[in-house]
Amino acid sequence: MPVERPRFFDSKNLTVKVCGITNSDDAARAVEAGADAIGINLFELSKRFVRLPDAVDWIAEIPVTRIAVVVNADQGLIESVLASGIFDAIQFHGDESPADCAKCGVPWIRAVRVRSPECLESALAFDTQWLLLDAFSAGAYGGTGSRVDWAVAGTFITNHPERSVMLAGGLTVENIAAAVKAVRPFAVDVASGVESSGNPRKKDPRRMQEFIRSAKSAASK
Repeated sequence: MPVERPRFFDSKNLTVKVCGITNSDDAARAVEAGADAIGINLFELSKRFVRLPDAVDWIAEIPVTRIAVVVNADQGLIESVLASGIFDAIQFHGDESPADCAKCGVPWIRAVRVRSPECLESALAFDTQWLLLDAFSAGAYGGTGSRVDWAVAGTFITNHPERSVMLAGGLTVENIAAAVKAVRPFAVDVASGVESSGNPRKKDPRRMQEFIRSAKSAASK
């Protein structure tokens, strides 16, 4: 596997994942802005879908942690992700069972669509250190711009210090500092909050820079 995994997963300081990257230029701009991880969405129904065979070369050149985001993927896609050798981890963002996730054989993140505190407690059945909290939407698996209840997320983190919890869902340049201070997550994840207006397949370099700067500044206070 690539050698950059510790930068994101083993950091003692807040780290930032920019998700939904669809092209090499945006990947480079995210890294320049200070991103610690890049998320590549392999879910065909996503607005940010990337077809893996078309993107292997530029994904392989990303010099930070590379995470494959999948939703209810069949075994063929999982095997393709593993065989490519370009991903450091898999993020399961669908309705996968604990057993489905655990058999992937590489570091993995369980995304939880937070509908209630009970959803979070059920997430503890997943045998991974890394949980990502995203907003619940009946019609989409993430990337909606909807916000998680920060109070619920913060309480969960306080009660489960053994887990490394990432906060996603509706994070923007305008609210990231407040979110970090309220929740104190292990990491933050952003997609729609740093996109160019009206284009989910294009990131805004300035917004990425401001988001990452604000997140890390807030975490240090």
